[in-house]
Amino acid sequence: MKCSEIQEQLSAWMDGEVPEELGAQLSDHLAGCPACRAELAALERLDAALAGLEVPVPQDLATKVRRRLPSPAPVMPRFKSLALAACLVLGIFLGSSLTGILYPASANGITSEMASLEIFQDYPQGSLGGAISYQGEEDGSA
Repeated sequence: MKCSEIQEQLSAWMDGEVPEELGAQLSDHLAGCPACRAELAALERLDAALAGLEVPVPQDLATKVRRRLPSPAPVMPRFKSLALAACLVLGIFLGSSLTGILYPASANGITSEMASLEIFQDYPQGSLGGAISYQGEEDGSA
């Protein structure tokens, strides 16, 4: 390869962007060519100098970027409240519907009146105090 072709590839070689085969050729050429080694040294100094530079950031850069970004669509608070209310109503409706389906009151011959009193079977008569008066069916009052 000619020196001009080698010098065109030096920057890519420094960045590790050349294939292995070409890299081997460049390395062999640099070992025997002082002019190309000098060019490589100059490129390395330039790379080091550029790496040490600080890039000033404009003070109003963030403001300019924010202005260019599309603003999000405003979400109305009423819509959020209505959505929450609809979810609650749907949850209550589904809960009551599933309760009726999963635990039917008429299963095993239990009537709705018996189902409402069934929860008190585990308590002895009169044990719930004055808050709830459960008399049972023995004396005829419910």
